[in-house]
Parts: sequence; C-alpha cells; structure tokens
Amino acid sequence: MTEFVAADAGTASIAKPATRPARPHFSSGPCAKPPGWDASKLATEVLGRSHRSKLGKTRLQYCIDLMREMLRLPDTHRIGIVPGSDTGAFEMAMWTMLGARGVTTLAWESFGEGWVTDAVKQLKLDPTIVRADYGQLPDLTAIDWSTDVLFTWNGTTSGVRVPNGDWIPDDREGLTFADSTSAVFAYDLPWDKIDVATFSWQKVLGGEGGHGVLILGPRAVERLENYTPAWPLPKVFRLMAKGKLAEGVFKGETINTPSMLAVEDAIFALEWAKGLGGLEGLIARSDANAAALDQLVAERDWLGHLAADPASRSKTSVCLTVEGADEAFIKKFASLLEAEHAAYDIAGYRDAPAGLRIWCGATVDTADVAALGPWLDWAYATAKTA
Repeated sequence: MTEFVAADAGTASIAKPATRPARPHFSSGPCAKPPGWDASKLATEVLGRSHRSKLGKTRLQYCIDLMREMLRLPDTHRIGIVPGSDTGAFEMAMWTMLGARGVTTLAWESFGEGWVTDAVKQLKLDPTIVRADYGQLPDLTAIDWSTDVLFTWNGTTSGVRVPNGDWIPDDREGLTFADSTSAVFAYDLPWDKIDVATFSWQKVLGGEGGHGVLILGPRAVERLENYTPAWPLPKVFRLMAKGKLAEGVFKGETINTPSMLAVEDAIFALEWAKGLGGLEGLIARSDANAAALDQLVAERDWLGHLAADPASRSKTSVCLTVEGADEAFIKKFASLLEAEHAAYDIAGYRDAPAGLRIWCGATVDTADVAALGPWLDWAYATAKTA
C-alpha cells in the first residue's frame, strides 16, 4: 500500500505508483480512440477516390445512417456532415437561421461565450444574454421562448450540463440551438426539444477533428426555407439551393471535400458502438467512468467538482478543483503526469478556473479512471513540494 503524508504538513512523501492506466488518454478533445482501435483496421478502399464517386457517396451515407441508428434519431431530423468541426456546424446554423426573431444566448462556459461574441460582434444582433459563472447553470425557468435560444447542452470547459430537456417547452415559438458536442452519444437526448444540434466526432466517439455534424429538426428546416438572412453567406455555410433546402448535404453530398480517412475513422467508432449495444452501451460506459472519477474525488479532501450540483454535472468532460492550486501549479501537476505517461492533457481549459479536466466519455476504460487515483495523489504531493 502506498504511504502518503499530507502535503500541507510540509513533509509530503509518496512513492511513485507501480501501475499506470493502460491508456492514459484523458483529453477532452480530441478524445481517446475506441478500445481496440488501430489505424490498420480502418477501411481504405475509398482513399484516393472522389467523395462524389459512387463508393464515396456510399460510405458517407453509411456514416450518416449509422449515426441515425446509434442516436435513435427520428426520420423528421436530418443529419449533415459539414466542415469546421462543431464550431463550423454551430456557426453554420447561426449564420443561416438567426435574425428572423429575437435571440437569447446562454453562457456558462467559454464556448457559450463564443456564441455570444458571434451574435453580438459578427452578426450585429442584440441578444438577451443570460450568464452564469463556471460551475453553475443560469436560471433556466426565466427564458423567453418567443426568441431563438442558443446554449451548450454539456459545457466542455466548465463540466456543467443541462440536466434534461424539461425546461424547453413544446409550444416554444423560437428555435433551440444546442451545441451538443460533449453530449451526443453520452446522453439520451430529447430530440423533440432540439431544433438544431451540432457535434464533432472527436468527442464521445473518439474520432478525428475537422468535421462537424449538423442535425436539423423540422422547425429548423422550415426556418431555412422561409427566411433569408440579411448578411452574405460563405459558400461553406450555404444550406439552400435555388430556394430549397440542399437535401444532398443530408445524404452525404458534402459542401466541400471531406477527409474520407476521417469518415472511415468515424465509421469504425460507430460500428464499435453498435457492438456495445448502441446508445445504451455508450451511455453505460460514460456513466461508469464518471462514477469511478466521482469516487476518486470523494476519497480526497483536496479534490472537488467545479460543478457542485450532481444533477447538472457533466459525465463526459468532468472539471475538478484542486485545493490551493493556481495556473502554475496545475501546469506542473499535469506535466508530472504526462512525463510519467500516467495521464495526458488533464489541465483545465485555459479560460476556466485553475483545475483539472478529465474526460470520462465512452472511449475511456473505467479501469483506467480508477488507476488514475494514486497518480493524482503522487502528482499533488510532488507538485506541492517542488
């Protein structure tokens, strides 16, 4: 058993743990690859072929079909693969649909603040801005649903999520725009409450970056077909063609050239997820990982959750507080673990309060989360005495 003397006593002494996580990949994006992943396992027949060839279109459509199956997405919702990762997908939605009515932007972490900046400074809208500090949610009962509402379902940089969709009314007048990049495939999302959702393969699926996924419900399609924004649209944002929705975008006919290697990587992850039992299997793995990390936190009085309320605490991008830590301490803490190949990329986001951020999505193994505990103790003690 490893001996540990409290670091704040000034006599920290702890042996380096003997067992490392087998896969120390805890980055919140790009995230750990699925267990068993190897580049040699990816299908490569489509590489070097046009994405508009019969083969290319078939693989893109297969990827879309797998996403629909895994998410249990109703036929009323369209799925498109678009450029620019989650950011590109969300900005595409903003640029093409906002301006038809008032806008409310919710921000409780850095990406929500990014959408505020886009709405105010780029689109020159005058949104109602509803903010909360890192670790907190704003008052979700005070939203004006005559407006379009923009929010992050699961705040990657704060570890705070909306607990469910009950706060979104069925009779809303505005559209819901949900940046769901750290939520899709980790929660059973209420698609009847979401008019626009965006995500990236690089999160819960452990895929590659560069491509985003845009999901449109019927109300969003109606907006696109009946509203033309006042500002010019870049080519990569255009979802309309000759006055009608560009349906090909949602059948694998991407607006620009995709990386077919990234597509094959996403297909690998989706087929892996299907082998787990689909969405339920992915959710179960994320839940188990979050529970294992929560146990580690509960056993250490120097470690805490940035999101104090368990009901709104992320089960994927879990953000932690470290007693007495500042940015320099966290940098030292994370560097110690990386040098030992015990944990990669676990420092909190640069705009968030100083702390740790540990990804607990489905591609992480629960045993690796559990194995992290003694290494956190070692790094804390070592950084304290450095």
